[in-house]
Amino acid sequence: MFRLFEKLVHPYPEQVPQDLPKGFFAFLWACTAGLRRYLLAFALLVAAFNAYEAWLFSVLGKVVEWLTHTQPGQLWAEQRHTIYLFASVLVASTFLLAGYTTLKHQALSINFPLRLRWNFHRMMLGQSIGFYSDEFAGRITTKVMQTGLAVRELLFTFIEIVIGLGVYFVAILGLVAGFEKRLMLPFLGWMALYGISIWYFVPRLGRIGKKQADARAMMTGRITDAYTNISTVKLFSHTHREAGFAREAMSEFRATGYRQMRLVSGMNIVNHLVTVFLILACSGYAVWLWNAGQVGPGAVAAVTAMALRISGMGTTIMWEMASLFENIGTIQDGIATLTRPKLVVDVPDAQRLAITRGEVRFERVRFGYGKPQPIIDDFNLVIRPGEKVGLIGRSGAGKSTLVNLLLRFWDVEGGRILIDGQDIALVTQDSLRAAIGMVTQDTSLLHRSVRDNIVYGRPGASEEEMVRAAQRAQADAFIAHLGDPQGRKGYDAHVGERGVKLSGGQRQRVAIARVMLKDAPILLLDEATSALDSEVEAAIQASLADLMQGKTVIAIAHRLSTIAALDRLVVMDQGRIVEEGDHRSLLARGGLYARLWQHQSGGFLGESTDAEEAAHA
Repeated sequence: MFRLFEKLVHPYPEQVPQDLPKGFFAFLWACTAGLRRYLLAFALLVAAFNAYEAWLFSVLGKVVEWLTHTQPGQLWAEQRHTIYLFASVLVASTFLLAGYTTLKHQALSINFPLRLRWNFHRMMLGQSIGFYSDEFAGRITTKVMQTGLAVRELLFTFIEIVIGLGVYFVAILGLVAGFEKRLMLPFLGWMALYGISIWYFVPRLGRIGKKQADARAMMTGRITDAYTNISTVKLFSHTHREAGFAREAMSEFRATGYRQMRLVSGMNIVNHLVTVFLILACSGYAVWLWNAGQVGPGAVAAVTAMALRISGMGTTIMWEMASLFENIGTIQDGIATLTRPKLVVDVPDAQRLAITRGEVRFERVRFGYGKPQPIIDDFNLVIRPGEKVGLIGRSGAGKSTLVNLLLRFWDVEGGRILIDGQDIALVTQDSLRAAIGMVTQDTSLLHRSVRDNIVYGRPGASEEEMVRAAQRAQADAFIAHLGDPQGRKGYDAHVGERGVKLSGGQRQRVAIARVMLKDAPILLLDEATSALDSEVEAAIQASLADLMQGKTVIAIAHRLSTIAALDRLVVMDQGRIVEEGDHRSLLARGGLYARLWQHQSGGFLGESTDAEEAAHA
């Protein structure tokens, strides 16, 4: 039976989630998609079970009345059918409880938040590069994890406390009225006082809960940021600085915690006073009416039992209501991140990019990251099919921006980019990036095995194809000697977060093997051999030359010697093309390229001063 309920809710729906609405209730409604019938069934079962529990107290009163007015030995003869009915209801309640608890714990408790986290994660993966440049990775992770759980807890609390106990109290009042309507007065008075207490404490706890959720996310983000960049922290001897940076966030979290606990203590004191009032008022008033001969002993027993039951539930209800509002705060905090619109999206009915020749064309492209002064302005460039083009220029000239625009990490603000005559803004992002292979200067590997990192270029590749790519990238020799603390060797060894267990050159060779395996028709090289020593670089250059055959290539390098042999060099300055040609013709021209060549130190581009530029102008 448990397995049957566990399979009711699929935690990993295939359908790609749509953008979530920003409104709180609209966000909650969207989160329940595919689960509403189960949540409704859960609410009905909770209401039925609470009505059943309230009914038990009425039965208690009836039993006391029977015992009072029935002679010993006559109870079975006079109340046999009622006793059978009572026993049957008790047995049937087991099935009611079984349905309620299995629907909650087997069908929803695990699958519901897991489904939300799965959808939230896919939505975050669809966000643009700009989104991640403005956020801590740890902070985003916290939002995904916390919000999914908070949605589940909020809905469970609403169903079990607001709906379930609401039905319970209504049933209690109805049963009390069956004994004597005046006995409802203490319960109504308690509900009024309890409502005032909730009205005062719970919203305040909700507000501080939202601040605490944000403080917790910030604390997690700062700590994660330090761990992610641990080599930089140690390189600059800033462990104490990072500890202080985290301490600031911890102090903010502590301050919100203190404020929360003050409210909690006040709430507990007030709640106890209210429950004391309920017990004294109910039992005292019931005894007073019995003494006046207006109710029987069964009413006294039932009403006192109900008051004790409610008083025992009072603290739990208050805490659950506080949790409800705390979860509201957590969800509101998560909404701000999870509903942020995507900057780069596929157009409706976007088609897959079809590569026939590999021509890349920039037409009057303008881009400036949303700022008034563009980095790229009125840029025009045609890269012919199979042509190998090098982009040259000092830092800030716009080379990497052009590559990011070609990959559509950002959308152009003016003009367009075409591949084989197809506007890249009108094709799917996945098909665009599937057609482009790239090796970057800052190579980051996944914290998985070497094999997983290489076949990331083409997941369906065979073992032989993967090994061949590693050999072509001159990576197979060092991979054979790799190992990790779990005893995995060679291609099965894990490389650590961002590949920290490998040297810079080793990471670069794994990345090159990955791109070789991908074998995309358009190849981008951004300082592809910058982390390699001269001997390995020479071998890799031969492999890259082999890889570039039959492909359209765009290469960026500050070490001009690595791209001097390309078909054409495009020299950029302040987002515009200032020179074009091959290495020899550009040197002979004596322009910016010639000056950059002269300013190289150790084979790399140097930074010339404004005075030097003026002297050459």
